[in-house]
Amino acid sequence: MSTDVWVGTWRPHRPKGPIAALYSSPGPKYGLPTNVGYPLHDPSRYRAPAYSFGIRRLHLQDECSPGPKYMVPAKMTMKGKDGDPAYSIYGRPRDLMPFLTPGPGRYSPEKAGKWAYHSAPIYSLASRTKEFANDQTPGPAAYGLPPMIGPKVVNKSSAPNYSLLGRSLIGTFCEDLSKTPGPCNYRVVEPSVYKTRAPQYSMLARNQLPGDNTQKPGPGAHSPEKYIQQRGQTFGIRHSDYLAPLIVDVVD
Repeated sequence: MSTDVWVGTWRPHRPKGPIAALYSSPGPKYGLPTNVGYPLHDPSRYRAPAYSFGIRRLHLQDECSPGPKYMVPAKMTMKGKDGDPAYSIYGRPRDLMPFLTPGPGRYSPEKAGKWAYHSAPIYSLASRTKEFANDQTPGPAAYGLPPMIGPKVVNKSSAPNYSLLGRSLIGTFCEDLSKTPGPCNYRVVEPSVYKTRAPQYSMLARNQLPGDNTQKPGPGAHSPEKYIQQRGQTFGIRHSDYLAPLIVDVVD
């Protein structure tokens, strides 16, 4: 007896198409469009006409007509009231008051004055009204006439005008695209750093001259007239023994 558990040539393999038993969904029976109702109906099937009932209208707060609750008189028809004509008797009205036209003697043309005759104009001076303080009417200086020179003259032709503008920093040849610093942005280096330093001299303040600060008497402090010379002992002059005497020629 063979030990192979498979019978025949069939062996397990991957299915070539989907099998409904392998899926838990209800299948393709719900994918078709419905044949009931108006929306989403199957276009391949005949669709009967559909009718809808209207909604209940809102109840108005105030009724615009009294309705059949009032009793209509029996003699009232669609063309008016039915029955014999009825007449009523009233009193005679009063006559109108006649128009009292005045006669020629009632007029006084001489009192008409300026209303009937030509007269010179008459002017009166009145006080300033209270509403004048609130009057915001501009004065003559508030209006400006258009200039007679320039391009803004309304009814005159003007020559072409040109304006000079400053040099633009954007889009011109002098635009700094790399944002490089200029010459003034660098610090000036002292020449003595990279060259031979020259001698430097400084000027100081004037020094005080040396001297004696003791107080000395002046000429007015001396009094020679008060000096008395006292006679005292003196030393003689030493003479040499070898010194020749002074001989002076005596004239006879």
